[in-house]
Amino acid sequence: MHHIALIPWLDPEMIIGAAGPWALLVVCFIVFAETGMLVGFLLPGDTLLVIAGLLTHTNDVFGVNIWWVSLLIAVAAFIGGEVGYFIGHKGGPAVFERKESGLFSRKNVERTNAFFERYGGLTVILARFVPIVRTFAPVAAGVGHMPWKRYSLYNLIGALLWGFGLTMVGYLIAYIPPIAWFVTEYIDLILLAAVGGTALVTLWHYFSERRKVKKALAAGEDPDTDASEAAELSLNAEVFDRAPDLDGDGKP
Repeated sequence: MHHIALIPWLDPEMIIGAAGPWALLVVCFIVFAETGMLVGFLLPGDTLLVIAGLLTHTNDVFGVNIWWVSLLIAVAAFIGGEVGYFIGHKGGPAVFERKESGLFSRKNVERTNAFFERYGGLTVILARFVPIVRTFAPVAAGVGHMPWKRYSLYNLIGALLWGFGLTMVGYLIAYIPPIAWFVTEYIDLILLAAVGGTALVTLWHYFSERRKVKKALAAGEDPDTDASEAAELSLNAEVFDRAPDLDGDGKP
């Protein structure tokens, strides 16, 4: 029997169960919101896809087969990525202003840009599997004016590998009862580790930024973030053509 979730509002099984006949639509909206509404680090993401696939096999909660479930989730992920790109492309460097606000912090943007510096355009694909980075990668690509056709191709591949792929993994897990039982029984602990880790990192960045602001005020400096500072976080278009630095030595 599944015990009471420690984080009910982030429990994928509870979210899907509570949505009733709208379950698939709710799952697709959450997947879309991860990149299309810049709130990816607040949502269950990866675990939601795995549980969606698993429940498609065990409970048939969506009323359609796994191929449709996986495909629709992938489409939602793709559209979310396109909206995130559009936000960055139209908003420009100004999107990165007031970065000390915490969740949308300078550190998160820098972390995403570091991925682009290392992996180039492939970051759009790889970012799907990295919490926080997958939320900011489409925006960063848009701000840096990554060629839209190339971005959309990478976005499509990433959406299929992540959205379609992880949902299918969940479906296949159902064929292995011990693993299926562990995932459903201890999903709350998995969520605690994922959400707790992200929350700790986010809080550390938040208070770190706050300390910098206080120090700047004490020194008589202006701590406000202006357009020029935001522009510093904008990606140079050359990073999109750079070969991936797979060994991390700073050289392609």
